[in-house]
Amino acid sequence: MYFSIMKAAKHLTLADSICDTRSRKIKTTFFNQMDTLLDWNTISSLIDKHYIKGKSATGAPSYDGLLLFKMCLLQTWYGLSDYEVEDRVNDSISFGYFCGLNIDQVAPDHSTLSRFRSLMTKAKAYGPLFKEINRQLEAHKIIVKIWTCNKKVDN
Repeated sequence: MYFSIMKAAKHLTLADSICDTRSRKIKTTFFNQMDTLLDWNTISSLIDKHYIKGKSATGAPSYDGLLLFKMCLLQTWYGLSDYEVEDRVNDSISFGYFCGLNIDQVAPDHSTLSRFRSLMTKAKAYGPLFKEINRQLEAHKIIVKIWTCNKKVDN
């Protein structure tokens, strides 16, 4: 199963098997490459040092930190706001699968994502997370570079 990225084993639903994402090549290919190149368990362990799952105020289980972090990655890669990434994860099968959601699951709302980002920023967790991602990509001979204002800047 190529979209197994949550900590617990994911099981495809009937809707997942009917909506085959292989026909959605571009984003699905990129997301599958990220899933192949990156060891999400290591990244998840770094997230768990700062983000402790518990129960929400209503008693519902909290969202997994890796799901929330992947939503933050989507924001960075596609220039999305909290509201926009919530909508895209709920509306786009490939975005939802990348985050570890089945087609019948709803993405965390924008305020949950904002609280997660604030907590991780306050804990200074993003530096070590991106350093680990870059380390893993460099192990595959992939160097991440940022292009700004027609000027190349190394990470």
